[in-house]
Amino acid sequence: MAFQPHEKEVSEFVAARRIGEWISFTRNDVEVHGTIFKIMDNSVIVEISPEDAKEIGAASNMTVVSHKKYKVVN
Repeated sequence: MAFQPHEKEVSEFVAARRIGEWISFTRNDVEVHGTIFKIMDNSVIVEISPEDAKEIGAASNMTVVSHKKYKVVN
């Protein structure tokens, strides 16, 4: 027996996101800016500067950010 995949509703905010878009978020009380590298259902993978990665204690310059935790920078 196979389960049928179901379509998830995507919010307008998530549907409007684009790879390469500039965003900001706060991690460990540090405001971080970066560009969207990949868009997933509940989060984005963001490329940040090596300096920001070191300051927030990230293992690399790529980090995952929930859609609920960032804002788009114009």
